[in-house]
Amino acid sequence: MKTQVAIIGAGPSGLLLGQLLQRQGIDNVILERKSGEYVLSRIRAGVLEQGMVDLLREAGVERRMDAEGLPHDGFALAFDNRHVRVDLAELTGGKRVMVYGQTEVTRDLMEAREASGGQTVYEADNVQLHDLESDAPWVTFEKNGETVRLDCDYVAGCDGYHGVSRQTIPEDRIKTFEKVYPFGWLGILSDTPPVSHELIYARHERGFALCSMRSETRSRYYVQVPLDEKVEDWSDARFWEELKCRLPDEVAAKLVTGPSIEKSIAPLRSFVAEPMQYGRLFLVGDAAHIVPPTGAKGLNLAASDVSTLYSLMCKVYHEGRSDLIERYSETCLRRVWKAERFSWWMTSMLHKFSEEEDFGARMQQAELDYVTGSRAGLTTIAENYVGLPYEALE
Repeated sequence: MKTQVAIIGAGPSGLLLGQLLQRQGIDNVILERKSGEYVLSRIRAGVLEQGMVDLLREAGVERRMDAEGLPHDGFALAFDNRHVRVDLAELTGGKRVMVYGQTEVTRDLMEAREASGGQTVYEADNVQLHDLESDAPWVTFEKNGETVRLDCDYVAGCDGYHGVSRQTIPEDRIKTFEKVYPFGWLGILSDTPPVSHELIYARHERGFALCSMRSETRSRYYVQVPLDEKVEDWSDARFWEELKCRLPDEVAAKLVTGPSIEKSIAPLRSFVAEPMQYGRLFLVGDAAHIVPPTGAKGLNLAASDVSTLYSLMCKVYHEGRSDLIERYSETCLRRVWKAERFSWWMTSMLHKFSEEEDFGARMQQAELDYVTGSRAGLTTIAENYVGLPYEALE
């Protein structure tokens, strides 16, 4: 087999990159070690920045998003039994976010790829990357008991934190930065109407809580829990009771409860790998960086990587600009670290870090009082939440 760009991973970032390249006449093959059904079963984030919405439009997959997605012009920060609205549109000159589940984004991209005739190999086992520092890298994988070779010009590593792409880079050629938080998020999905038409991020003495949604009839809620908690110990009744405790009284009174259809605990961490490229391998999304979900940046940060790599490949194949290849990592990382900072800051301001009512808790209170009482503070939150501008390659 031969292609121009080999894409490792058929999650939303790999599929989005593939679709964008396909529309520009740049040949690509996607390799995915799981089945398509498994990829679609993963429940992930659902808040899309303006930049990602625009990128999905450029990829030609906006029809269902426009029909079913929920545009949001703001969200709320809750503390001291009250909540303050952050007016995104007013503070950013009309920018907004879109609530549309990652599963639905993935489904739209899979359908578009199938319609375009793009090649995706699911259940590709033992994927290995070769000669990445040469002008002719190649990939091997196993399918139906046979080893297949895929020759290519470039490799896009869109295969997540545990994927083979980053692990292929020699240890002395990459540096990682990591912060592990001492808690996780217990989340449930329920077929109940959301308690609010906009997201609510709540700080409470018992811990953080988040009220989110997937649609007007499906809600997604989270509460902060210690890392040693087990999902089995949390009945639906216990979860709803704890969530109500952490919300302002007027919000809790409107909460509609019901059976959970999914329940899980996700640990929180910040992670960045530098550089994000090695020879002709480019790391994209979770393969290069992880953010705590507090700032809704994970999927959106992957989309900005995709945008940068897509622009680079268009420059290479349409203009012969191979001189820009070395700028991929530094271009992406400028935006990555700003998103890491925002996610870390939101996490630090809203979560319970100690059982004691200590100095840190007082600082959290002062921070919330300041940023919600200052237009400058609210603008800082709004600008980061809707998404900072994509970095240009030159």
